[in-house]
Amino acid sequence: MPDFKKWLIERFMIERKRFDRSGVYAYTQRAMAYNSNKIEGSTLTPEQTASLFDNGTLPKSDDYYRAKDVEEMNGHFLMFNYMLDTLDEKLSQELIKRMHYELKSGVFEDRANGYAIGDYKKRPNMIGMYRTALPAEVEPEMEKLLRWYDEQEKTLETLARFHARYESIHPFQDGNGRTGRMLIFRESLKYSDIDPFIILDKNRNTYLEGLKQFREEDKVDGLVALMREESAEYFDQCKYFM
Repeated sequence: MPDFKKWLIERFMIERKRFDRSGVYAYTQRAMAYNSNKIEGSTLTPEQTASLFDNGTLPKSDDYYRAKDVEEMNGHFLMFNYMLDTLDEKLSQELIKRMHYELKSGVFEDRANGYAIGDYKKRPNMIGMYRTALPAEVEPEMEKLLRWYDEQEKTLETLARFHARYESIHPFQDGNGRTGRMLIFRESLKYSDIDPFIILDKNRNTYLEGLKQFREEDKVDGLVALMREESAEYFDQCKYFM
C-alpha cells in the first residue's frame, strides 16, 4: 500500500503538528497505546486511554487508577512521537534505547526498583519459563540481530523473524513487548513490501503462540499470518479518515 502509507505518514505529521485529536494520528496513538499496554496487563480502558491522550486527564471513577498504568500510557504516546521524529534514521541500538527511555522515563515504580531506563537490563529476566539473553549477552546479540536485519530483504516474514528474535533477547528489564511492537510498526511504515499493522489485545493469545512457535520451532508462520490479518484490520479502520 505505498500510496496509503505516504498518505498515512503525511497525516501523522500534519495532525500532530496541529494538535489534531480527531484524525488518524490520534486514532493510531490511542489504538497502539491501549492495545500494546493491555497486552502487558494495563487496566485502563479505551475511553480512559483516549481521555489521557486528548486532554491529559482521566474520567471520574469510583475505581482507583494504577499509577504505573497511567505513566506507561503517557510514555507510550511519547515513544510514538519519537518514532515519528526518527522515521528517516537507520535502526540502531541507540535509537531503540531512546524509544525505551521515552516509554519508561516517567514510571516511578521502575525507577524505585532500580531498573535501567533507556539502557539494557542489568539483571537476568525470563519470559514465563523461557530464559532470555543474559545482561552481558544483550549488546552483542542486539548487534548481531541488527546486522542480520540490515542485510535482509524487507518482507513481512523478515519483520516477523526480527520481532521474534528481539523478544527472545528481551534486552530491557521491562517494556520489551511495547518497544518491540513499536519497532515493527515503525518498520512497517518504512518499507513498501510491508503493510502497517497494530497487534490488538483481542489477538493476544495468537500473538503469544506465534512467539512461542519461533522459540520452539524456529518458525514464524503464525506471526506472519497474524500480522497480515492485523494489516487488513488497520487499513479498514484508517479508511474512515481518508
